[in-house]
Amino acid sequence: MDKQKALGKQRTRRRFRVRKRTRGDAERPRLCVTRSHRNIGVQVIDDETGRTLASASTLDKQLSGQVKYGGNAEAAAAVGKAIAERATAAGVKEVCFDRGPYKFHGRVAALAEAAREGGLQF
Repeated sequence: MDKQKALGKQRTRRRFRVRKRTRGDAERPRLCVTRSHRNIGVQVIDDETGRTLASASTLDKQLSGQVKYGGNAEAAAAVGKAIAERATAAGVKEVCFDRGPYKFHGRVAALAEAAREGGLQF
């Protein structure tokens, strides 16, 4: 089997395994991570109403000026700080972390650590 197909199947299995346990509600919304090679983004989502309460990405105008390249751990940490500020402004203190199909390592871990330092609890 092609290596890319195998990795895709692993990601699909991991995403379903993580998402079936992670559910966001009004009191504790879901912090969802989206990662690509060049950028990283997060959303705070209330799954009961289907609303996005706060979001941050390296593609935002505010963050793109601070970050030289969006695909490294420094950029992920900047996004983590930004989402913590925006979520607390929206009245969210506790979230459940949804890493999706990505392993908790590198950029995803840096984002989570910066969000915790910014005041979010998971």
